[in-house]
Amino acid sequence: MEIKKVGVVGCGLMGSGIAQVAAMAGYDTLVREVSQALLDKGFTGIDKSLAKFVEKGTVSADDKRAIINRLSGTTHLEDLKDCDLIIEAVTENLETKHLTFRTLDSACKPDTIFASNTSSLSITEILAATKRPQRFVGLHFFNPVPLMKLVEVVRTVVTDPAVYETVFKFAESLGKVPVRARDTGGFIVNRLLVPYLLDAVRAYEEGAGSIVDIDNGMKLGCGYPMGPFTLLDFVGLDTTYYIANIMFDEFKEKRFASPPLLKRLVLAGHFGKKTGRGFYDWSDPKNPKPTL
Repeated sequence: MEIKKVGVVGCGLMGSGIAQVAAMAGYDTLVREVSQALLDKGFTGIDKSLAKFVEKGTVSADDKRAIINRLSGTTHLEDLKDCDLIIEAVTENLETKHLTFRTLDSACKPDTIFASNTSSLSITEILAATKRPQRFVGLHFFNPVPLMKLVEVVRTVVTDPAVYETVFKFAESLGKVPVRARDTGGFIVNRLLVPYLLDAVRAYEEGAGSIVDIDNGMKLGCGYPMGPFTLLDFVGLDTTYYIANIMFDEFKEKRFASPPLLKRLVLAGHFGKKTGRGFYDWSDPKNPKPTL
């Protein structure tokens, strides 16, 4: 099985990044969005991202033009019918993903491989909407996609081993470092990361230290690039809360249960950096101040 043409469903933050790295690796890449306005916005982001690579000298101006020429867009899912691999990067909603893959399943050639970029939902639950479970995998990229090296390649109990190896090699061809993961809640990274983030909130609730002290403790004591509260604000408190709830539903373990403080901040609309306020006030991004 050879992958020549890649389809990406969704041109938001993750989808545009996936499309960019696929085109940079030499693949003809077709991106689908629900509207031309969103497609244009995503392609503008790709152009700006590539311009930064040109400024740094890692991509030449000629290479940038060639990459852009390998990218095309559409607002129709059916236009992805000739793609060899389709990577879905739409909103984290099972019903939306089912609708997307049902449409693709009917339109695409029988040997097209489907992949979902979900970070939290079960791949097995998603593939249930198709008639090609053996040709369905998880392909979980990390944000920002053009810079982050890791990709979790997720295998279900019904994934064809040959299909899995094809997708694994595809991930390597993007210049990424793929890891083999099974279809369990949170895969590898979130399975370990989410309890750590939730424990940091519990530690603060229980008076172990201030937000700044806990952040500095993990940065300077463990060598982490940022502390848990800063990371929570970057990931999004709402995103972490959503993932934690899905994992708690699956495992029913306290370590995946959302602390009351996280729930209250999310209900108040304080999602972190994207809303300007979470565990820190981001009105001055260069000098964020704790809000609690």
